[in-house]
Amino acid sequence: MASASVAAPAETGKDLLFDASARTRWRLGFDRVAGWLLPVLFLVAIVPILDLVYYIASQALPTLSWAVLTNTNPHDPYALGVPIISTVYVMLWATAVAVALGLFGGVATAEFLSERAAGWMRMSANLLVGTPSVVIGYFGYFALVLGLGWGYSFIAGATTLAFFMTPYIFRVTDLAYSSIPRPIREAALGSGARPYQYILKVAAPIALPQILNGVFLAVAIGVGETAPIVLTSTHSVLVPQTLYSPVSFLTAEIWLNFSQPPGQALALAFQAAFVVLVVVVALNIVVRIISARYQKRLEGLYQ
Repeated sequence: MASASVAAPAETGKDLLFDASARTRWRLGFDRVAGWLLPVLFLVAIVPILDLVYYIASQALPTLSWAVLTNTNPHDPYALGVPIISTVYVMLWATAVAVALGLFGGVATAEFLSERAAGWMRMSANLLVGTPSVVIGYFGYFALVLGLGWGYSFIAGATTLAFFMTPYIFRVTDLAYSSIPRPIREAALGSGARPYQYILKVAAPIALPQILNGVFLAVAIGVGETAPIVLTSTHSVLVPQTLYSPVSFLTAEIWLNFSQPPGQALALAFQAAFVVLVVVVALNIVVRIISARYQKRLEGLYQ
């Protein structure tokens, strides 16, 4: 009886050791497979992107020149000067509105709203992030063009694009402020700081790198959108003079000319696509550099 009772635990321990060893071997094997699989998946994803970039560049660069980029003559339909300037104006308006709404909503959600209200806000933002841009475009058409009577105009297009960009800035701002350690907030408020002083002077420097990433991401996404502009504004050969003027946009030039037969119009579509591609890549590089430098300045200060 005694020997049987002693042998049972030893056998159980052996089985557990075997099971643990099997799990360890499986995990090590999975790590090895993943180590080979991830680079392959990366190549599968990156090769079509590089092929698309090469195709656009090969079609655009032979006819792209400084004159094409800077020509604002309204009688020359095959120049990008007016669309580039108009795109800058639209993005400035859209970014200003989106940053104001996104920062306000993100800070309020992270710092002031109850858990239930914050949960509803975050769920709504996630739904908006996943909403197709054409749906946002139709919303701008019915709410701004028709509802408010703004017509097909610069302000309708830029404001609709701002609505499309706002959820991205909101979510990043909310995450940036929510990820700040609570002891920092408690220490600031416990030392006599008012909530707005904590938000502006303590939390803002910590959250700024993430917020910058969110803002530049929203701008890069906004530059590449077409539906919010096409559905709320008409094409123009002039730079917008008033808020209610029609406006052209780089992606709208692509949409209008890409279906044309080979010629100057199709070449203009590829030129506009190449300019948008360069702008998006440049924005991503700039935000990475700024964020890395700012993060390095804060390194070790709040850990």
